[in-house]
Amino acid sequence: MNRIVTLDVRPLLASGQEPFAAVMQAAEALGPGQTLRLIAPFRPVPLMSVLRNCGFTLAETALDGALWQVDFQPAPGTLTAGSSLDAADWPAPTRLLDLTGMEPPEPMRRLLAEVEAAPPEEVIFALLDREPLSLLPQLKAQGHQWVGNHAADASGYRLLVRRAGSG
Repeated sequence: MNRIVTLDVRPLLASGQEPFAAVMQAAEALGPGQTLRLIAPFRPVPLMSVLRNCGFTLAETALDGALWQVDFQPAPGTLTAGSSLDAADWPAPTRLLDLTGMEPPEPMRRLLAEVEAAPPEEVIFALLDREPLSLLPQLKAQGHQWVGNHAADASGYRLLVRRAGSG
């Protein structure tokens, strides 16, 4: 597996497109141990902040001219920003889902279906190939709590989801 996934956003910008969605999609698609290398015609400070808040570490390098290279890598072992800090008080998970090896968006669909089918306050554990960046805000918007992190050995992403209570 290629450890560096390069995304050059200059062609998108030159054609008048906003590259944010492409960057987030590339970040979400990273496999264990992979790094997203972004090439941009400027230092992407707001994007760096967004991905840092999503649990990525970064290394930035000014290249020739006004070109910038920023390497984003999921930080292993640390809780992803937005994780519920009271998860230690949750009951043990009653459902265990291995969603590895599936093509997006299938893992997200299956996990959402399991959460919706679960009784209030039930906890579900899911093992995924990568951090589900687009799923986490959906869970929060629906009132569910979650806590997640990248496995320290870069073998995947671990996620606990607690279904919203009935009241």
